[in-house]
Amino acid sequence: MSQTTKNNGTQTGSGTPATDAEMKVALAESLSEGDLQDLCDATVDAINAGGGFGWVSPPPRDTLERYWQGLLLIPDRRVFIARLDGLIAGSVQLHLHPRNNEAQAMIGRITTAFVATWARGKGLGHLLIDAVEADAELIGLRALTLDLRETQSNAIRTYESRGYTRWGTQPQYALIDGQWIAGYHYTKELR
Repeated sequence: MSQTTKNNGTQTGSGTPATDAEMKVALAESLSEGDLQDLCDATVDAINAGGGFGWVSPPPRDTLERYWQGLLLIPDRRVFIARLDGLIAGSVQLHLHPRNNEAQAMIGRITTAFVATWARGKGLGHLLIDAVEADAELIGLRALTLDLRETQSNAIRTYESRGYTRWGTQPQYALIDGQWIAGYHYTKELR
């Protein structure tokens, strides 16, 4: 599944600023060495900006490389890669429930979504959500869930504007610099 958008200086439908950049989101089946390095660079940028998918500070480079390479081997994980003018600028994962969990087999979980700081404000986040929602519907999912740190105000606004409903708050969600950060839990029923 792949989605490409080229804005020509007009306002986009998602309310994001227009750009002349080419944006593309695709389901990753493999990563070239160059793509792996670009993905790691974008990941480090996102972690340093506070969107660390569990990391508070960037891990060693080899750990990050093994993390991304390993994800592509897990059958119940679907990794989407966002590109801005050919460079990897973000990613999102769709986690599927294991086969023995029939009761929740129609629910997917969005995790580790990020857009590098240098690529924000151009609509890539919305394209990543579009891609993961379209893929979820294509494979028969009926609902999606996700959770976010309370400090991720841009992501919170984005998901809420896309129809995700906050159903709970977890006061002790993440421990950062010795302080508890709350987390918000969201759900969205698909068509």
